Amino acid sequence: MLANKGVSRYPKFNQDRTRYPDFVDGKPVVDLDSGKFQKIWHGPQHAGITGNMALELILSGDEVYDCKTRVGYLHRGFEKLMERRTFIQNFPVVCRIAVPEPAFNEYLYASVIEELSGIRIPELAEWIRTFNLELMRLASYLMWLGGIAGSVGHGTIYQWTTTHRDYILDLFEEMTGGRIYHMYMIPGGVRAPLPDGFKGRTLKVLNLCENILNDIEKVVLNNVVFKQRTVDLGIITPDMIDRYGVTGPNARTAGVKRDIRKDEPYGVYDQLDFEMITDTKSDAYNRTVCRYLEMHQCIDLLRQMLSRMPKSGPFFTELPNVLHWKIPEGETYTKAECTRGEYGYLAVTDGSKYLRRIYVRGPSYTHAIAVLEKLAIGTNIADIPGLAVSLHTYPPEIER
Repeated sequence: MLANKGVSRYPKFNQDRTRYPDFVDGKPVVDLDSGKFQKIWHGPQHAGITGNMALELILSGDEVYDCKTRVGYLHRGFEKLMERRTFIQNFPVVCRIAVPEPAFNEYLYASVIEELSGIRIPELAEWIRTFNLELMRLASYLMWLGGIAGSVGHGTIYQWTTTHRDYILDLFEEMTGGRIYHMYMIPGGVRAPLPDGFKGRTLKVLNLCENILNDIEKVVLNNVVFKQRTVDLGIITPDMIDRYGVTGPNARTAGVKRDIRKDEPYGVYDQLDFEMITDTKSDAYNRTVCRYLEMHQCIDLLRQMLSRMPKSGPFFTELPNVLHWKIPEGETYTKAECTRGEYGYLAVTDGSKYLRRIYVRGPSYTHAIAVLEKLAIGTNIADIPGLAVSLHTYPPEIER
C-alpha cells in the first residue's frame, strides 16, 4: 500500500512567514544591494514539461524568498492565427497548443464547431474519441511521471516511462497516421475507424504499461529519498482551490471532488465504470500518487472501451464543402478533463468562413503562474524543479 510517510524537511512549509519581517501586502520587500539576497534565473530551457518558461528567483542563501514566472519565450499567437484561417484549416494549429497532449485540443475544437453548426456525430465516433482521449491521458502521464522522478535525481525512471510512452505513440501512429500531431478528431467524427487487430496490440501495450507502473511504485513511490524530497513540498490548501483556479489532480488531491468526466460527462464517460481519485493533502508526493493511480484507472477505462466498443457502424457525419463552410452566428464554451484539469474552448462565430473569436482556457496558466509563485516561497532552490513538475504544466498552453 502507498503511504505518505517520510521525514519532511518542511514542517511549516510556506505557512510561517514570521521569518520574513519585510513583507508589505503579502509581497516581499527585497533590497538586492543589501548583500542579503541574490537574483537568479531558473530556465528557460527545453524539455516539454516546464522548460519553455523561466522563474525569476530571489534567494536568501539557498532559500527562495520570492518567485516570478516569466513567459514569452514560446509565444506563437495560436488564437489569432485561428481567427484568420478557415474552420478546417485550424486542425494543424490546435494540436500544437499542448504538444504532449494534442488530442484534447482536437476534441474541444471539433466540439465547439459541431455545437455551433448543429452537427451530431455517430455513436462509434463517440467511443473512438473517448478511447483516443484516455490513451492520450496515459501517454501524457507517462511523460510526466518520468519528469517528476528525474526532477529529484531519479533519471532511470524517465527512460522507463519514455520507452512505454513510445509504445503508445506506435498505437497512435497506427490509429491516426501520426505519432505526435494526429489531426484525427475532426468535425463530424474521426477520420478513420480503428484498424484490424488494433484491440489485441493495444491490450499488449496496456499490459506492459501496467507492469512498469508496478515497478515504479516500488522504486519511486516507496522510496524514502523520494518521499523526503516531496512530502510537504508545495501544499495546496482547500481555500486556494477557487481563489487560484486550481483544477484536476492538484485540486482532487486537496479533497475537492471535481472531475468533468463525472460532473458533466462527455463522450461515453457516462457509460464507463470509474470513481474520482482524491486525497486529503495536496503536496508534491500525494499529487504524484494521485496521478499514478489515475494511470492505472486509464488502463482500466481503455480495457472497458475495447470490450464494449461497437464493432461496426458509421464513424463520420458528412459535412458541407469545407472550403466554403460558413457556420451560423453563435457562441459556445466546451470543456474536458485533461491530465492537468479543466481545459476549455470558447468560440464565437459571426456567420462567415472564419471564427470571430476563440479563447483557450488551459489549467497551466493558473498552476504555473499564480500557484507556483505562491508555493515557491520558502522552498529550497534544489526543490524548485520538483515543485514545478508536481503541478504538471505545459508552457505552450500558456503561450498560445
